[in-house]
This record gives sequence, structure tokens and C-alpha cells, in this order.
Amino acid sequence: MTEAAAAVEQGKEADHHPYFRPKDAATLILVDRSAATPKVLVGKRHDKVVFMPGKFVFPGGRVDKSDNRVPVAAPIPKALEDNLMKGSPKITPSRARSLAIAAIREACEETGLCLGRRNDGKPPKLEGAWQAFTEAGLLPDPSGLFLIARAITPPGRVRRFDTRFFTADASAIAHRVEGVVHAEAELVELVWVDLGSKHLADAHPMTKNVLNELEKRLATGPLSHDAPVPFFHFYGNKMQKDVLGA
Repeated sequence: MTEAAAAVEQGKEADHHPYFRPKDAATLILVDRSAATPKVLVGKRHDKVVFMPGKFVFPGGRVDKSDNRVPVAAPIPKALEDNLMKGSPKITPSRARSLAIAAIREACEETGLCLGRRNDGKPPKLEGAWQAFTEAGLLPDPSGLFLIARAITPPGRVRRFDTRFFTADASAIAHRVEGVVHAEAELVELVWVDLGSKHLADAHPMTKNVLNELEKRLATGPLSHDAPVPFFHFYGNKMQKDVLGA
């Protein structure tokens, strides 16, 4: 067994690959606050996927070139745009919008849960990954998203992502596509779990970091765009936690 294979078998990620520039990605954490203890939606990844096999994760993935061109029911809040544009490398407002839209698209693709809103008049026909919105008479709605954290995968990994972690309330779910989650899909199971649940005990360390940040935010009351946004990245082989824009 190679060193890389052994690392995968032990649940670790190989770190000997050449430098890859991280790809922009977005993740959506759906939160149900209808009970005293907030619940978050996590999905169990298929054992055969390359990235974090068998782990409970939030839905998410890479930004597509077309994400910025998708019509929406409402624009992203200016305060959210400002948060997304903090830090480096600098991004444009259109890239910030793409990140928020990608989070909604990935959540719908992987979980079948679509955040959208009916608009006045007949919505434009969307295709591909967005077809479910057209069939439900919806347009994606990023107006209820909040940025919780940003994290960049360490150098040396076979896949690197510059991920923005968004959250939204479960009440924003406007449509559900049946049959998306099954034994042969990327996500084989969906579970609403209490923060601190045993389902999260074996989560990726960065997933736990982001959950800790979310739990602290939720403990203060309603979510706000004014809250500090942590930025997890690696410098000198050690993880650093900064605050975006600080």
C-alpha cells in the first residue's frame, strides 16, 4: 500500500501533491431553529468519492462560469457582497454573486432542496442544474444567505478549494426534488442533526471549525452581516485563523 493509499485508509488526506491553485467553491449550511436546539442539515458522502469519502458534510462544490448569469428573485444583500469581497485575492461584485448563487445551486443538486421564490409574472426558463426551479415556478433567492466562514485547503492536497461557507434558515426552502439522495448518489443520506450531535463526531476538522463558528453566531440571536467572519488558511504548515477585513 502506498503512503497516499494508507493516508486515505486512515481517513487522512494526502499532502504530497504539487501546488495547485485553489478553486472557488461555496457551501450551504441549512439551519432549522424551530426547536430550542438548532439543527443543521448534513449529508453522508458516498464511500467511493475522492474527496472526504463517507464523511458527513454540508452540500457544496465549485463555482460554475454560468452561476453569475442566472436570473434571481432578489439580489444578494449589499452587506453580504461586502463580506464576500473582503480579503485577498480581491474579487469583483459579480464573483461575489457567483459564490452565493453556487451555494444555492449545489444545495439543490446534491440534496434536492431548493432556495427560491416566485416572482411576479412568468419566470424565465432555466435549464441544466436550474431546471428544478423552472419546474417549480421559482427563481433562486440568495437574499437570505449569510457568510459564516471562509477556508482554503492546505497546499499539497490533490484538490484545493477556496470555500465560502454560507448559512440560511430552513424556512427559505421553497421546493424539494425527490430522488436526489440515494445509495448511488454523491450524498447517500441526509440528516437534520442537533449541533454537537454524534453524527458530527467524525466530521472533517474544518467542518467542525465552521460548525463551532456557526454555533457561536446562533447563540447571539438573529444572524447578522455585521458579525466578524473567520478566515481559515495555512501558513508555514500551520492553520491560521484570521478575520476577513481585519
